[in-house]
Amino acid sequence: MRQRGFTLVEMLVALTIFALMSVLAYRGLSAALQTRAHLTADNQRWRDIALTLAQLEQDMGQVVNRPVRDSGGLPLPALVGHAQAFGADDAQLSFSRMGMAWQTGVLADVQRHGYRLNKGTLEQLVWPVLDQAPRSEPAVHPLLERVRRFELRYLDGSGNWQSHWPLPGMAALPAALEVVLELDDGVAVTRVFALP
Repeated sequence: MRQRGFTLVEMLVALTIFALMSVLAYRGLSAALQTRAHLTADNQRWRDIALTLAQLEQDMGQVVNRPVRDSGGLPLPALVGHAQAFGADDAQLSFSRMGMAWQTGVLADVQRHGYRLNKGTLEQLVWPVLDQAPRSEPAVHPLLERVRRFELRYLDGSGNWQSHWPLPGMAALPAALEVVLELDDGVAVTRVFALP
């Protein structure tokens, strides 16, 4: 009985099929890895947005009607809101807020916080003291990158939205704050926070 092996044509056909299957498997694996990387980046981005909005919500829930003095000794209202920051240490939104209940010392006292959009990054500003001394500079904490627009509106006691705060003859604090964050990819996130 004569044993018969594979012919050259059969070997070439088998190698061609194996090569095609390998290419398809590589493409599938590559697509799965790219999808995973994209989903991880999207998840991180939305987590950062959620953490930023949670920080804003926490701060707005702790706002108190405590006017302060700026570094020049001039009185400032408890909450000040502008359309944009004017200087290196200025904020679009600055306010007095309660300290951390679980802390002692300075961290438990009333604090001065602020927010601004600076070169595409939403930053939180925290001043070391409530009534600022000359040359007092806030600590700057970047919260969210790749932000195109940071817009604020303030709800007055009459139910009208205002573009800046305070207004003459209005209460010291607005009833609510509307925050619009427009990201660099065109997605806009809007939140309204009720103030105490």
